[in-house]
Amino acid sequence: MGTRPEAIKLAPVIKALERSRRLQPVVISTGQHREMLDQIVETFDLQIEHDLEVMQQNQDLAGLTARLIVGASSLLQTLSPDFVLVQGDTTSVWCAGLAAFYHGIPIGHVEAGLRTGDRYAPFPEEINRRLVTPLAELHFAATEGARRNLLAEGIADSNIEVTGNPVIDALEIECARQAQPCAERREQHALAAQLGHDWDTRPMILVTAHRRESFGPGLAAICQALAELADRFADHLIVYPLHLNPNVQQPVRASLEGHSNIKLIAPQGYSAFVALLRHCRIVLTDSGGLQEEAPALGKPVLVMREKTERQEGIAAGTAALVGTETERIVAMASHLLCDEAAYQRMARAVNPYGDGKAAERIVAGVDRFLRPGGDDRGVTPTARPTVREGYAAKS
Repeated sequence: MGTRPEAIKLAPVIKALERSRRLQPVVISTGQHREMLDQIVETFDLQIEHDLEVMQQNQDLAGLTARLIVGASSLLQTLSPDFVLVQGDTTSVWCAGLAAFYHGIPIGHVEAGLRTGDRYAPFPEEINRRLVTPLAELHFAATEGARRNLLAEGIADSNIEVTGNPVIDALEIECARQAQPCAERREQHALAAQLGHDWDTRPMILVTAHRRESFGPGLAAICQALAELADRFADHLIVYPLHLNPNVQQPVRASLEGHSNIKLIAPQGYSAFVALLRHCRIVLTDSGGLQEEAPALGKPVLVMREKTERQEGIAAGTAALVGTETERIVAMASHLLCDEAAYQRMARAVNPYGDGKAAERIVAGVDRFLRPGGDDRGVTPTARPTVREGYAAKS
C-alpha cells in the first residue's frame, strides 16, 4: 500500500491477518501519500516493515512506474512471500502485481472488478485496475456488479469472491470508537480549532475534490459551484479538506479563500474525517471511497465526475452523478438541501457496499487458497516458476 485510501481499506485486512493462526502479514509501503498515510498507520496501529520511498518532486507517471516495479521486484525477491495482496487502482497496485507476477508469486486483488468502461476516466486508475486483473489469481470483488464485470472479461467464477468492501469494516471500527464519549469529545475539540467552536452546531456540506482528470477547468467549475452554494446557504458551513497536490491547493485557495463560511483545511486524519462525515448533511466528492463510506452513515453523495465505476450506488439511490458543471452541482445540492423528501430518499437508501465483514472473507479466501491441495471451492494455485527458473533467469 502507499496511498491513504489503500491504507484505510487494507487496515482491517491487516488486522484480520494478524489474528490468523496460519498467515503472517508483512506490510510494504510505497510511500506515495507520506503524511496522509502516516495518519492511517497511527489510527489503526499498523506496523510497516518495508518502505520503498519511491516519491520524488514533480514526478511523472513513467518515472514513478519504473521506480515502483524495480523497488517492489527487488524486495519481493528478497522476501519471497507465499502471496501478495494489493488493493484498488493506483499505480502501486499494478506495479506491485506485475513485480509479483515476474517472481511467480500469486496475487489477490482487493476491490477487484470496478469499471467505468472508459480507459481515460478516471486516469490512470481505470487502466491500472484493468491491467492487474489478468495478473491476479484471486479477485475479491466488493459487489455482484464487480463480479459480473470480471466474468465478462473471462475470469473464472471460482476465482472471484464477493466480499463487500473493507472500507465499511474500517468505518465501523472507527464509528464504534467514536461512540465512546471521551473519543467523541477529543475529535470535536480538535476540529473546533480548525473550524470554530460552533462547527458541530451548524449544518455542513463536506467536500473532497482532487482527481487528476478534474485539474484545470473541471476544478475551476467545482470551485465556482461551491462559491455559489456558500452564498445561497449562508447558514451552512462548507468544509473542504484540501489535498496536498499543488494542482489542487493553488486554484482552490485562489477561488475560495474569501468566503467566510467555506473552510479550507489541511487533510484530516481518519478519525477527524469520520467525525466530519458523521456530522455533515451531504457530501460533494470526486472520491471513490466516499461513494461507499457516506451511504453507510446515511449521507447523500453527489459525485462530481462524468463517470463512476461505482454504479451500484447510483442504482441504489445512495449517490447521484452530477459531473463538474457548475450549474448542475448547484442545482442538485440545492435540491437536496431544500427538499426534505428528496433528501430522505437518498439518506435511507440501502448501502450496497458491504456489511463490515469483508476483511474476514478476504483472509479466509487467502487461507483456503494456500492450503495444501488448493481452495475447497476448486481453485488450485497455478503452477508457478521459481525465481531462479523464471524472471531472474531471463533478466
